[in-house]
Amino acid sequence: MAVKNQVQLITYPDSLGGDLKTLNQVLTTYFPNTFKGGIHILPPFPSSGDRGFAPLTYFEIEPKFGTWEDIRKIGEKHDVLLDLMVNHISRQSVFFKDFLKNGRKSKYSNLFLTLDKIWSDSKPVQEDISKMFLRRTTPYSTFTIESTGQQETVWTTFGKETPSEQIDLDINAPEVKQLLTDFLTNFSKQNVKIVRLDAVGYVVKKIGTSCFFVEPEIYKFLDWVTELATSLGIELLPEVHAHYTTQFKLAKHGNWIYDFILPYMILETLINKSSNRLYSYLKVRPHKQFTMLDCHDGIPVKPDLDDLVETKAAQKIVDVCVERGSNLSLIYSDAHKNKDGFDVHQIRCSYYSVLNCDDDAYLAARAIQFFAPGIPQVYYVGLLAGKNDDEMVKLTGEGREINRHNFTISEIEKEVQKPVVQRLLKLIDFRNDYPAFNGEFIIENAKDNEIKLTWKKDDKFCTLNIDLDTYKSVIEYIDENKNKLHSLIGIDETNLLRLVSP
Repeated sequence: MAVKNQVQLITYPDSLGGDLKTLNQVLTTYFPNTFKGGIHILPPFPSSGDRGFAPLTYFEIEPKFGTWEDIRKIGEKHDVLLDLMVNHISRQSVFFKDFLKNGRKSKYSNLFLTLDKIWSDSKPVQEDISKMFLRRTTPYSTFTIESTGQQETVWTTFGKETPSEQIDLDINAPEVKQLLTDFLTNFSKQNVKIVRLDAVGYVVKKIGTSCFFVEPEIYKFLDWVTELATSLGIELLPEVHAHYTTQFKLAKHGNWIYDFILPYMILETLINKSSNRLYSYLKVRPHKQFTMLDCHDGIPVKPDLDDLVETKAAQKIVDVCVERGSNLSLIYSDAHKNKDGFDVHQIRCSYYSVLNCDDDAYLAARAIQFFAPGIPQVYYVGLLAGKNDDEMVKLTGEGREINRHNFTISEIEKEVQKPVVQRLLKLIDFRNDYPAFNGEFIIENAKDNEIKLTWKKDDKFCTLNIDLDTYKSVIEYIDENKNKLHSLIGIDETNLLRLVSP
């Protein structure tokens, strides 16, 4: 199995040095044994928007990033994880451009969801749309066919532009299934080990539903694509932002899932200096998950936390985050806002900035993440304890750019020497190599202002102790000589693991 119980890195192909070849050099030079779990390279394909998430094709690598050879080179030492946007493809793709030229006569026309596939008369019904979980104000876009001058309207779940750059695929069409088969087959040939199914929750469109994670149809698609991937030696990671119970259903179905709840829970724990809600969540969450604190989007709030966190409590955390420089992504659909109007979809920020650039608080957050059962992922900005990139937000007008800074080699050389980064690297090493993390997870009794989490296997154990009043974190563990050590995060003169500054 490709998925290893060790730490992974998430990065854009150009965010650590400028391209894939340089990324490999950065990994070799600065992090040679750090990411034993693998490298998630955010979309390196030719794309017309959304920083790679509007791909033209999966058969090519964007030339400015490099080649498939560069991907395979990284894959010689690291398991590579790539994205497959199963819900949509770029309007600049050869497939949709041919449709724009030839309309229904295009050999690719059946790839797309024309409105007659949704409503037989091609006329949108507002009552149906009001039930949908919308990611833009109107879930479709209208185009003019070059050869006829006629207009065609197709489904577009995502996209800031009008018409959208991201054109939905009809996953019920045999042509789409063949296309996805071809894409995954190419991934396998390029030694890609794990594939994230981006936006998979949106692939089923059914009138009378939210058009999000439509049951049981979604499981039929997941079973089909999982069987295909398994035959190609690929493991799948479905990406679904939804009510936490939806994630739990997906886990029960046997799939890997993302723990989109944990980033908020950890943040709330550190801001409120209370472990109560985090403890309650850790006791019920599935273990077969990928964990994170930060990513290329933001910290999820709605719908992920619905029924877990009440509006008043969530609004308090949101307000603190905004005071600390964060910006917000909001829910468009009135039907999917809270009845009281609360509409925060994601909190966008660097995790280091939202913790006031407090080294001990940040290391405590990472320690909780690493001790929570699952496969830990570290986003490249978080790896270097990067701060909010307000300048890029102002320059682009895109709120998500706050946590998408591209680091030059000289910046990396400087940032990697910061004490907080060195301490994080030691924590990653410990999480990668200490054998107890493959054993039993125990949530220890603790005061509300404390956290105590334990892993135990055979004669090895490690316990994370955090004082939430001070953010001081201590790991107690048994070393290879069976000595019991009380250690902090980093390396000191006695070669102990140090979690906090002296």
